[in-house]
This record gives sequence, structure tokens and C-alpha cells, in this order.
Amino acid sequence: MENMNFLIVGVGGQGTVLSGDVLAEVGLNAGYDAKKSDILGLAIRSGSVISHVRWGEKVNSPMSMRGSVDYLVAFEPLESLRLLDFLKPDSTIIVNQYKIPPAAVATGQVRYPSNEELEKFQNGAAKKVYRLEATAAAQKIGSVKAVNIFLMGVLASRLSVDRKAWLDAIHKFAPEKFLDLNIKAFEAGMTAIQGS
Repeated sequence: MENMNFLIVGVGGQGTVLSGDVLAEVGLNAGYDAKKSDILGLAIRSGSVISHVRWGEKVNSPMSMRGSVDYLVAFEPLESLRLLDFLKPDSTIIVNQYKIPPAAVATGQVRYPSNEELEKFQNGAAKKVYRLEATAAAQKIGSVKAVNIFLMGVLASRLSVDRKAWLDAIHKFAPEKFLDLNIKAFEAGMTAIQGS
């Protein structure tokens, strides 16, 4: 198998690092070599958080080079735009539609892109784009904190990896008191884009 490259991006507090841990563990559970690397911006101030994950026969470096990413999972729409140049032409974007404007938008220094602009850039960079109201779905399940694992469920529905590999990884990394919530979120994500 060729390397499969993933980028997970969000803002501080959305569980980006945990999702990267789960995804790397899933790769190992599925029999691949897997590596992961995190880039934490001003995460404490809702800055960008990026997790690079790579699966393959033999993975020497986790960092995804420009033009080589198969799947981009974005927990926030604007964050997806920051990494579009990493995507392959036949890549897939899975993006939460809930907006968390950065400080520069709040202070009027920059403008948050319109929905039309977001869609234009995303559609121009990937073969498939799945836009979901993941924050609302997580709230319905029981907590906004489950948005990350909900989106991992959506990703899982696009990959040919056994469900048990995902559940074992979630059991390993999800905090015990949120385990049931995360399992529900994962299952909901698995069926969120059926037929797409």
C-alpha cells in the first residue's frame, strides 16, 4: 500500500490532538505502520491545532508534504482553507460548518470568508467535500466535546478499516467518563453521510 496521509485541523479545545491519537492508533490496529505529529499554535487562545497522521507499509516521517494529503478533516471551516495546498487533486475534505472566528476577525483586522468563498476554495482543492453540522450533531448526542469523534466516525465511513480497530482506539484514548458519549458520537458519524 502507498502511504495514506491525513490532516486534522481545528482550534484549541476542539480535541484535534486526541483525534490524531485515535487515527494513528487505528492505523496500527489495522496492521499499518503509523506515525503522527502535532503542531500547536496558540492553542490556549483558540489558535490553530494541526495533526499530521500517516499510514503505510513503512512510515519514516509523519509530516504530510504539500500535494500529498488524501483526507483533510477540519473541525472549523476557516481552518480548512489554511491547508488546502497540502491536498492531492483526488482528495476528500470533511468539514464541520460551525464557525469559530479567530481573534483577528473579532478585532476587525480581517474578514471571515463568506460561505460561497469557503465552498469555492474547498471545491477547487478536493474531489469530494462533505460539509456537516457536526457541532449541532454532537450537542444532540450529549456534548459539543464529542464533535471530534463524530468527525472521526464520518472519516471511518470513507475508509475500509474494520469498525473494531476504531472502537479499540477510542477506548484507548477517550477519557473514561466520556467513553459512552464518544462511542455514540462515532456511531452517529459513521452514518452521517450514508449514500454520499
